[in-house]
Amino acid sequence: MNLAPDLESGSTPGNAAAKPAHRVGDMRCGVGESPVWHAREAALYWTDIPGKTLWRFDSATGVARHWTLPEMAGCMAICDGGWLLAMETGIFYLPSPLAQDGGAVMPKRLAAVTHAAPDMRFNDGRCDRQGRFWAGTMVQDMSAGQAAGCLYRFDERGLSAPILRDYIVPNGMAFSPDGRTMYVSDSHPSRQAVWAYTYDTITGTPHSPRLFIDMTAYPGRPDGAAVDAEGGYWICGNDAGMVHRFLPDGQHDRSIAVPVAKPAMCAFGGPNLDTLFITSIRLPSHAPESLDGAVFALYPGVIGLEEPAFAG
Repeated sequence: MNLAPDLESGSTPGNAAAKPAHRVGDMRCGVGESPVWHAREAALYWTDIPGKTLWRFDSATGVARHWTLPEMAGCMAICDGGWLLAMETGIFYLPSPLAQDGGAVMPKRLAAVTHAAPDMRFNDGRCDRQGRFWAGTMVQDMSAGQAAGCLYRFDERGLSAPILRDYIVPNGMAFSPDGRTMYVSDSHPSRQAVWAYTYDTITGTPHSPRLFIDMTAYPGRPDGAAVDAEGGYWICGNDAGMVHRFLPDGQHDRSIAVPVAKPAMCAFGGPNLDTLFITSIRLPSHAPESLDGAVFALYPGVIGLEEPAFAG
């Protein structure tokens, strides 16, 4: 299936070169998260968190397949011969290839996590440029506003103790092209900020945080994010139906509309890494004809970076 949009090119706020977002396939998720482009397979993978489902969309054939997981998976990363999944109780490994007919799969748990509070799970995460897997945790009931979220690192030594603490809903994790800046957001309505950490690429340690974006000044709460080859930081504006791009100095560059209120996470992909894929969240009161929960693609006029695989 050709990923070129079936919509005419149009102007978008701040970027006349971008093309409008269009729907990819006919999949619908409760909370679509962690899209990852698998270049060798020319396929997009992502998770539906409450649906306990792993999805795959083949860009050449347009065929979508899904597999049922034993736990909710918040984020994932390519791993040699399979996938790493950060789920409810720890870090898991799922070998590939997956059964072509879908069905249930049983990942192997590699490391268990001791959560800081009851009713927690892993949420947003990805690998750094050196292939270390990072993932954050959250209390599932966001309304509690409990700052029990922690960020963990998983590498050849196993799962670390909590390295960063006191998040409510850690999100927006991304790394600059040179790997020396780590971005993390907090999506909770009481926080709505993105921080930039100086990142030691040798030890895999973030330090010296600074406020990168005060998202209360822009439409939507900060959700999942991606970085392009120029160092632009793209973040979903949840509740506002937009994705925003910020330059490395924190300056707002552009905003592009998507046809749903709650975009969740974005990732670059496609054969030329010129496509920005965006997952979304289905509203509790969604109308049957609405697109919320679907996956979208847009062409923002910049090139992305290939997602690092786990190197442990």
